[in-house]
Amino acid sequence: MTYHVTLITGDGTGPELAQQIRRCVDATGVDIAWDPQEAGVDVYAREGTPLPQRVLDSVRKNKVAIKAPITTPVGTGFRSVNVALRKELDLYQCIRPVKSYKGVRSRFENIDLVIFRENTDDLYVGVEFEQAKPETLELILKIQELNSDGKVIRQDSGLSIKPISIFRTERIVRAAFEYARSHGRKKVTAVHKANIMKFTDGLFLATAREVAKRYPDIAFEDRIVDNMCMQLVQKPELYDVLVLPNLYGDIISDLCAGLIGGLGIAPGANIGDKYAVFEAVHGSAPKYAGMNKVNPTAVILSAVLMLEHLGEKDAARRLESAVAGVIAEGKRVTYDLKQDRDDPTAVGTKEMADAIIARLRKTR
Repeated sequence: MTYHVTLITGDGTGPELAQQIRRCVDATGVDIAWDPQEAGVDVYAREGTPLPQRVLDSVRKNKVAIKAPITTPVGTGFRSVNVALRKELDLYQCIRPVKSYKGVRSRFENIDLVIFRENTDDLYVGVEFEQAKPETLELILKIQELNSDGKVIRQDSGLSIKPISIFRTERIVRAAFEYARSHGRKKVTAVHKANIMKFTDGLFLATAREVAKRYPDIAFEDRIVDNMCMQLVQKPELYDVLVLPNLYGDIISDLCAGLIGGLGIAPGANIGDKYAVFEAVHGSAPKYAGMNKVNPTAVILSAVLMLEHLGEKDAARRLESAVAGVIAEGKRVTYDLKQDRDDPTAVGTKEMADAIIARLRKTR
């Protein structure tokens, strides 16, 4: 069977990582008809948008995409392409497995968590009002009028709206429980700040509790987000599947990546009812662009998630095993995976992918 997959090549180190994704997936023997599409900073300079309509059209046609990293400007410039893809395609499940691999430097061992981050609600919807604009002042005055606590918002404030809905919460929590059930997981933990944000996070928690009643075979609990951070650092072995609103999910998934050695080995999937886009958790590292230096593990492990999604579970297992074997051996890995980062035997991005492919071919 031939699968049609959009390959979004990204910017910064994205294009060289996209090349290794393609090579490693092809080496599994799975027949992929790739549809390369450019997006990001370089495209923005040429076409006036970082996410041209042709990219969305390709993903809608193929149903499945894998994306190399794309730069998101901080504070100014265009909004995140990642966020735009999730909103346009209703990719409401952001799934981020966090797993220890032998040979990776870390203070922790045997980490095995899966994070379900809600992708389409919360502060990331980007409903913001700029400080000193007339519409912002009008909204502030209206909020002051409605708020029984009086003038709690200064008139020189910028505003951001945090929507949490029953519908979107219910479907992400349901997805987390379905995943737990189908993957032999034992517990789902809902993470929130309902002690303070009673009408938003409170709604998230109440909805999660209602969904949990439909899954009596899976344990359920909840944790306040700041306490969850401490718990994960102190005793991560107590947790299994975490489900969180958008902002907390973004933060907690980076924290969990730190437990296993960093973003360089943290894969991700964005899945909706119709479409799926796979991507590494890390950014585009533009200062390393073209240097054949960055670790390709996260994007290759994201390809493992893609193969699982396509139903090619044996190929996914073999590719993950090849990645794990190369890391455990520790010889042909990038500098960040060496015990000494200045180790002169460190190899480049392509050479690490070569080692993964060589090991993978032995299993075909």
